[in-house]
This record gives sequence, C-alpha cells and structure tokens, in this order.
Amino acid sequence: MNHKIKMIGLDLDGTLLTTKKELTPYTRAVLEKALAQGIQVLVSTGRPISAIPKEVLRIPGMKYAVTSNGARVLDVETKEVLCESMISVETAEQLIDILSDYDAILEIFINGISYARSAELEHAYDYFESPSMAEYVLSTRIRVEDVKDTLHEKNSPVDKVHGMFKNAEDMKNAYERLSKIPGITAVSSFGNNLEMNKEGTDKGKGLLALGELLGIKREEIMACGDGMNDFEMLRTVGFAVAMENGHPRVKEIADYITVTNDEDGVAKAIEKFALQSEE
Repeated sequence: MNHKIKMIGLDLDGTLLTTKKELTPYTRAVLEKALAQGIQVLVSTGRPISAIPKEVLRIPGMKYAVTSNGARVLDVETKEVLCESMISVETAEQLIDILSDYDAILEIFINGISYARSAELEHAYDYFESPSMAEYVLSTRIRVEDVKDTLHEKNSPVDKVHGMFKNAEDMKNAYERLSKIPGITAVSSFGNNLEMNKEGTDKGKGLLALGELLGIKREEIMACGDGMNDFEMLRTVGFAVAMENGHPRVKEIADYITVTNDEDGVAKAIEKFALQSEE
C-alpha cells in the first residue's frame, strides 16, 4: 500500500459487528483513534440508516454513512442525502410481485426505513440460522400487512427491495426471475437473501462519490467487508480488507485478509494499515 488512508468504509454484519451484533470496546477504541487522527471512518452497509446501531453512529467524529448498499449516502448529523440511486415505484412493484410468490420475508427500504410483512416476521426465527440476525430484523423493521400497499401509500422511490428466503431452491428460482427485470442489480450478503438495488448501485460507488465530495482519492480509501454485497466495494477501493469469515470470492480479491469479526478483525486491520504511529 503506497498511499496514506484518509477514508475507511466498514460493512456491519459479519464485519464490524460480532456474530451477536455487538461492537466490542476494543474495536470502538480503535475507531475513535482513527477518527481523532482525521481519518473519515464510516459505515458502508446494506442496512437502511434507521437500522444502524446508535452506538456506532454516535462515535465522536463519525460524520457519514453509506446505506442500502450505496443507494443513499448520508450526512449522519443532518440526515442530508448527499448522493442517491433509487428504484422507481413501478420497478419496485415488479420486484415485490416476484418475491411474493415465495416463502420469504419481503421488505422495502423507503427513505431509510424498512417496511416488512407482519405475516413472515411472526416466524422470523425460521428464516435465520443465527438468532441474533432474527432479533436484529425484528427490532428494526416497521411491520405492515401488505408491502405493495405501503409502496403505493408512500409513493416514493425505493432504496432497496429485500427478500430473506427459507430455502435455497426458492432463492435460486427468484433470482432467475429477478435478474430479468431491466435496470436492477441483485446481490446476496448472506446465505439466504437477495438484495435488489438500482443497476449500477453498490457500496464502492457510494464511497467514491463521498470521496469526491471530500477531496479524497480512490487510492486513499480502505474498506472492510465479508459478503457478496461487499464485492464491488472491495474491488473498487484503493485497499481492500476481507474478513477471515468472508465469502471465498470476496477473500480472493482482497489485498489483505484479517481475522474474523469475532476477533476484532476490523480493528486489527485499521491498526496495521491506517493508524499513524504515536511515537
């Protein structure tokens, strides 16, 4: 690595947060140190802004967030949208129609808030191997009876459409149909989900757009991730860090593989490559 790191984009689930969805004191201290040294440290996540832990957003100096896989880049303090890439209401309706044919938790992100069907949320633990993931979903979603009705009621472009499936066959069949919808990108961040964004939207583009606004070059941006919705981000930035627990394809393109999210892998990578010596 030949450039000083001036920005660090961090995925949350499987990366910054532990399996129990916690931010460890050690990792928090390293983030605070990086921010104090003038590095722009920010969350770069598939989550909407409303689902990012407050303890992360309130770290002193944390000014920005890339949310919904890059669909919205926000000023954390003012909630101003600095960049956005939205799915039209008409296209979102097509995606909802397809996902409704399968046994899946169906949700839409509108203006940084997630709306999901109550019927599936009642059985959320059936859709996840990790109880912590189910608890996260249950604590951050607005329950609605019908997602399409909510779309029409809000009548607003959509950040992301998301489906979490009970079985792999349904997911495969849904992906084949969803991928035929023009203008859409579908990725998976963990084993049984599909995340639909406007074509060309990804976390990497979000980081580059923010970097351009702040006068930070691609070569000066570092990112950490584990899932396939981090693939383009890691391929795009100047220095890519994959988690040891990450997807094999993500690890293949990384410049460095750190230890797992349960071993403070993000903090250790930041200490190794971004922090300035205090000597």
